[in-house]
Amino acid sequence: MALRITTICENTAGTLGVLGEWGLSVLVESDDRKVLLDSGGGMSFANNIDRLTLVYGIDLLGVDRIVLSHGHTDHTGGLMDALARTGPVEVIAHPDIWADKYAARSPGMEPFLIKMPFAREELEAMGATFNLTRDPVWITDSIVTTGEIPMVTEYEQIDANLLVREGDSFAPDPLFDDRALIIKTDEGLVVILGCAHRGVINTLHHAREITGVELVNTVIGGTHLIGATEERIMLTVAALQEFGVQRLGVSHCTGLPASVRLAQELGDIFFFNNAGTRITIP
Repeated sequence: MALRITTICENTAGTLGVLGEWGLSVLVESDDRKVLLDSGGGMSFANNIDRLTLVYGIDLLGVDRIVLSHGHTDHTGGLMDALARTGPVEVIAHPDIWADKYAARSPGMEPFLIKMPFAREELEAMGATFNLTRDPVWITDSIVTTGEIPMVTEYEQIDANLLVREGDSFAPDPLFDDRALIIKTDEGLVVILGCAHRGVINTLHHAREITGVELVNTVIGGTHLIGATEERIMLTVAALQEFGVQRLGVSHCTGLPASVRLAQELGDIFFFNNAGTRITIP
């Protein structure tokens, strides 16, 4: 199966004419399917997809599915622009996608809203049909969403500053809606992360369980190692090596210190996956 993966939105621009913006959006094109994971924060999607259409000949018309990795605005803010280009399409997401999600910059500071910026009715009027489920969804025999990701490692935790509003108070967000996209290839699994809020290694364990495939060939996207301890980063490196990962393209919420450490430890398999980056498999 020929596979093309193009990053449309990401914190840093890697192609002339493409804009960097905090967030993520990735287009997956196989022999017979096109799947869009997320839509960035909303300011860069339209510009970037138009620019990358010139560079790579991308056409979003006929995208088979949109998958939302979770309900934060930096992954859903460009949905209206995406739907304007895809036409009517099924959107796969978790039932918590419209939860009142907040973040606090530090303890004691007033949390600020980071929820999905559109009402369901607005998106349905643009042609979205929602498949809201906690379970994995097989889009083809080779492409599947993770569904809810179990927390199995001892060293991966969800950020304590990510919250949901419950009445007049706030509670830690378990981020059950966090999910990734998995593609089975002859070279092993390709796993595309949104933010990996529930842990990149937890996500890879779950990808193995869903597919029955042991080898993880390629991992790209947000690893949410921003602010991670040295111990967690090194445990993550060891696990990636155990999985046999041959390419790691980090994005978005990985953070520069963690990215540098991963590059030092993993060498040539590491790369920055920026807006405009395209990889092909095989």
